[in-house]
Amino acid sequence: MTRQRTMDNPLLAELQAIHDMVRRDLAVVRRLADQAAAGAPAAALQEGVRGLQSNGALFQLKVNCLSYCQFVHHHHHLESAMLFPAVRKAAPHLRQTVDRLESDHRMVSDLLDQVEGAARALGGGDAEIRAKLVEALRTLSDHLLEHLAFEEDALEPVLKTWKRWPFHG
Repeated sequence: MTRQRTMDNPLLAELQAIHDMVRRDLAVVRRLADQAAAGAPAAALQEGVRGLQSNGALFQLKVNCLSYCQFVHHHHHLESAMLFPAVRKAAPHLRQTVDRLESDHRMVSDLLDQVEGAARALGGGDAEIRAKLVEALRTLSDHLLEHLAFEEDALEPVLKTWKRWPFHG
């Protein structure tokens, strides 16, 4: 579900636009989890995961080079390397909030690794591997949706005070 876009602040709108793309793909993640739980063939599930690697607008920027999981890893790395230090400087009172966001990034990274590993391990009728994939997809989706909403809500007051991204010189 797309959240209300803040059009009066282009910086927050940019962050929300990227998050909306992640949310759109998380809907696919949830469908894959439901299909896996319902016993969909391994090949169909693997194809669905591969679809996340090549079908979205973001992924077409670097065809066959940037998978969904890699995109989220990259997005979080950029936030941790560039956005969060700027937030810490501009709003020291948000130190604990930024600490939580960085902790969330580490957890999401681990969850993405679990999804990738379980998808690669799918074979025939291995119920244990299928259950791991279902759990990994659902956990990733739940956690990442919560993280995106928290990040937008927590950073909105700071981003609304910025006229430009502080790391653009």
